[in-house]
Amino acid sequence: MKEVYLVRHGKSSWKDILLKDFDRPLNKRGKRDVPFMSSLLKENQIIPDLIISSPAKRAKKTAEGFSKKLGVEVVYDNTIYDGDVSDLMEIIKKKIKKYDKIFIVGHNPTLTDTANSFLDDIQIDNIPTSGVVGIDLLNNKMLCFEYPKKYQQTN
Repeated sequence: MKEVYLVRHGKSSWKDILLKDFDRPLNKRGKRDVPFMSSLLKENQIIPDLIISSPAKRAKKTAEGFSKKLGVEVVYDNTIYDGDVSDLMEIIKKKIKKYDKIFIVGHNPTLTDTANSFLDDIQIDNIPTSGVVGIDLLNNKMLCFEYPKKYQQTN
């Protein structure tokens, strides 16, 4: 089975309004949610062959958190930061030839739009921060839609 998991970066900090968007770090909630989500995926045996991430600081830290917990290599692709759905589709098409299961760590609205372009059975309004949508690429079916607020009463 060929699978892609679209992972939205953890919640980012707006504390320093002078920082460029690319340089925004994770905030306290993001730093809490990334380990939680990576542990959840590991418990459910959702472990990719490769993680491909935007190089933006918040995405990079998210990818590194998943990489550390899941023991998987991360590669960075500048296209993910400011690319559109067709750019992500191209990355997926190229990587899925070599790998059976990949994670793409990136940004909205592109991640949500990309998920919806694959899915035949459902449409997603929004992938929340630290959210993960798994897609069976052969059948265009959603395998999972996980996000921290499904499991936590308060954020």
